Amino acid sequence: MAQSADFRGRYGPWALVAGASEGIGAEFARGLARRGLDLVLLARRREPLEKIAQELRKSAGAQVRALALDLAAPDLLERLRPEIAGLEIGLLVYNAAYSVVGPFFERELALRLREIDVNCRGPLLLCHELGRAMVARRRGGIVIVSSLAGFFGSALVPSYAASKAFDTVLGESLWAELRPHGVDVLSFVAGATRTPSFEGSRPRPASNPFARPMEAGPVAEQALRELGRGPTRVAGARNRLAAFVTTRLFSRRRAVLTISRATREMYAEGAAAAAPGSGPR
Repeated sequence: MAQSADFRGRYGPWALVAGASEGIGAEFARGLARRGLDLVLLARRREPLEKIAQELRKSAGAQVRALALDLAAPDLLERLRPEIAGLEIGLLVYNAAYSVVGPFFERELALRLREIDVNCRGPLLLCHELGRAMVARRRGGIVIVSSLAGFFGSALVPSYAASKAFDTVLGESLWAELRPHGVDVLSFVAGATRTPSFEGSRPRPASNPFARPMEAGPVAEQALRELGRGPTRVAGARNRLAAFVTTRLFSRRRAVLTISRATREMYAEGAAAAAPGSGPR
């Protein structure tokens, strides 16, 4: 209980979780509710978002505002501001991600641009909108969920990998800039994670043990434990080993080719293996 009270005092009373309707985002919401925070949950689909909101109101007694908003919308902030007016949001978790898997020229450019809107523009907007008040209060936290895909380029996920590199570096930069003001920032790097989106991409069984997915609950729980120990943490021992090998022991050329080969193994190149919005974490 004391730990929950400390967490709420440091990062509460409200937290905003973007991409909260399922998978890692829903687990973030559960973990924050257990720690005594009230929640603003954002996602595009209203029905699953309302379901998790009702669950947390009942199980944790949390106040929960479920907002069905498209994080790629040009007017995102204009639609969000009246919904959160008057709330003291001390923690932002940007978990939302949009991914397109497939050869570069065989996917619509509009889908690639949506990746940039959700994965890059979205966290930039929300960090800027909510972080200013955290700095003024001299307390608060930001978690930006990135991906192992952001460490190197990879065939079949070029714009997704680039967007996740943006997320990692954004979080690291804000960690350095905001820590003197009492705001903790963490770039949390997830690997393959068993979520509805990941399963919906119909990945092939991977022979590479590093590509075997983690469960969403432990991923979110580790991120919340690691907050305050930034700038960057990687989910799970297997993923940490994979990151060490590719970043420290491989040349960049070898790493890109190795990761591209693993991605091709998981997703049939040239096939409609993954629906837009699903794919690697």
